[in-house]
Order: sequence, then C-alpha cells, then structure tokens
Amino acid sequence: MIKAKVVGAGGYGGVGITELLLRHPDARIACLVDVTDVGTPLSGLYPHLSGFCDMKIVAPDSPEAQAPADVVFFSTPDGVGQQFARAELDKGSKVIDYSGDFRFNDLNEYAEYARRIGRDPQHKSPDLLPESVYGLTELHRKDLTKKTRLVGNPGCFAVSCLMGLSPAMKFNLVDPGSLICDCKTGVSGAGKKPAAVFHYPARYDQMNVYKLAGHQHVMEVERELGLIAGRKINVTFTAQVVPTCRGIMSCLYGTLVSGITPENVMEAYKSFHKENAFVRIFDRSAAIGTMHVRGTNYCNLIVDVDVRTNRLRVVSHIDNLMKGQAGSALQNMNMLFGFAETAGLDRPGQYP
Repeated sequence: MIKAKVVGAGGYGGVGITELLLRHPDARIACLVDVTDVGTPLSGLYPHLSGFCDMKIVAPDSPEAQAPADVVFFSTPDGVGQQFARAELDKGSKVIDYSGDFRFNDLNEYAEYARRIGRDPQHKSPDLLPESVYGLTELHRKDLTKKTRLVGNPGCFAVSCLMGLSPAMKFNLVDPGSLICDCKTGVSGAGKKPAAVFHYPARYDQMNVYKLAGHQHVMEVERELGLIAGRKINVTFTAQVVPTCRGIMSCLYGTLVSGITPENVMEAYKSFHKENAFVRIFDRSAAIGTMHVRGTNYCNLIVDVDVRTNRLRVVSHIDNLMKGQAGSALQNMNMLFGFAETAGLDRPGQYP
C-alpha cells in the first residue's frame, strides 16, 4: 500500500484525485495540503465526501506536509511545482505535476510556453526538465516505469486532440499541414477560483472563443504530433467555452492523403488504440457526447471521413476533470508503481 500526498487539495484537481485515491486498491491518502482552508476537513468543502474523506487540510509548512510520501500530486498552478518538487524528490517521492512546469524537457520550449501564459520564462528547477516524462500514458507508456520520478501531467485540450490525431500522424493518413482542432470546454476548466467572466449571469447562454493569439496547450499538441510524424507540425487551434460544467468536445480535421479510404482510416485507428483501455472508437452512427464520458477516464472517438471534401473528421470526447486531469494523473501513478493501468479507474461513469 503506497502513501499519497495531494498538494492543492482544495481545488477541483485536488478533490478529483482524492476521489480516485479513495477507491484505489493499493493507495491511501497520507496528507492533504493547501494554502487556503487550512484546518478544514475536505468534506467541509465538498460535502459529498462526508464519511469518505474527513481529513483536514494542512498548511505546506506543517509537520504533516513535510513528511515523506510515496507519491506527491501537485494539483497546483504553474510555478508551484518547479519550486517545491525537488524537495519531494529528495525525500524519495515520485512527483506528478498537473501544471505546465514539467511538460517540456527542453528549457527553450518551456520558456516559450511560459511567455504564452504570461509567466517568468526562467524555470526554477531547469535541471529537472530532462528527466520529466510527458504523462499521456497512451503515447509514453514505455517511459512511465518504476524508475520514473517526475511526470508532467498533460493539458486537458492536449489530451483530447492527441488521442484523436495521433493515429492519423502515425499512419500518414492526412496532410500534416491541414490539421484543424476546433475545441469546446465546460466552465470547470477555468478552475475553482471565482472570476467575473465565469459568474453565472455572464456564463449562462454564453459561448465564446478565447486565447486566439495562442493557447498554451497547442505547444503540447504540436510537439507530440511532431514526434510521431518526424517533422514539424503546426495546427489551427480554436478554444471555446460553452455553458456546461464539465467535458471537452474536440472536432478534429485533416485533408486525407490521396488513396486513403474510410476503411483504411478506421483500421488505422483501431490498430493504434488497440492496447489503450481508455479509448473507445465509434463510427459516424454513434449518438454519443460528453455526457457519456462524464466522471470517467475514457476518451470516446467518433472516427469518420467526409468523402465529399476528402477530409478526416474525428470527434473526441473527454471529461476535462478526469481524463484531462485527475484520471490521467492516477493512470500515470499506476504505471510508476507497476499497478494495473486501469486500477481505480475502470468504471462507466454517470448517466444521465
């Protein structure tokens, strides 16, 4: 039985990983850490956990927070993990960081990412970057082993796009210069902290695009697709917020290479994802949406070809708080400790 510490326990990502750890057969929660709500039971913030997790949140400098754990989840904003991950690694812990602090092995790539989100491009622990592993298990399963100490959890939009476009890159199905990612997310993707633009009257019946100048997750998408294709990849990416609580739907497009048939496409997608327990593939007749992945670690892909325009069309559905965040984190933990990849995650979710 391993011990887990959750830093940033009071946020959506923190409570998400806590919910998952409570059901995990080989893990227990040792400590819940946050800079706010110190002394408050987690069930006091999230009453649905009453009787399941009444553990109190402790401050980062408390003796409980300083005690070593087997794995530490940093469910924290950018800039936190890079300051404090080293101390946890020095105690022998494995670290899984939710932010962009460790998604890039190259310092120049990190600096560009930091500039896009308006942060200091100087990384606080640059020597740790080369050993970090990008934590999208389906693409980096061979790198996520018991020897791995540090994981940069992927961004939610990146997960949805990469699950839908990686097979097309692997099997050379589309023109790499034609990729379009049209992505919609629920409001929970903005996190727990209140903001005027997410106030109910401002969000109800409102849909809008944002970060047209460049969304930070685009760097992950282009880097990972480029690694698969063996060449530089640029995508046209549009992020949108829609008035739902949770879920991401990404409509992904690319112009098919000459001679590729709908049958070729479906065969390629099934082949690429045959070992990926959390990817389910459907054809155009499937009446599915974000509701069908809510509360799960699954990615549902509708794979289709528009024969009139000779374009690949993939619709990718994930729960942004699960496969896009806490679910991927637990999946990575399973890999790092040699547990079954599906441990604590193999459940169908909620419907309706």
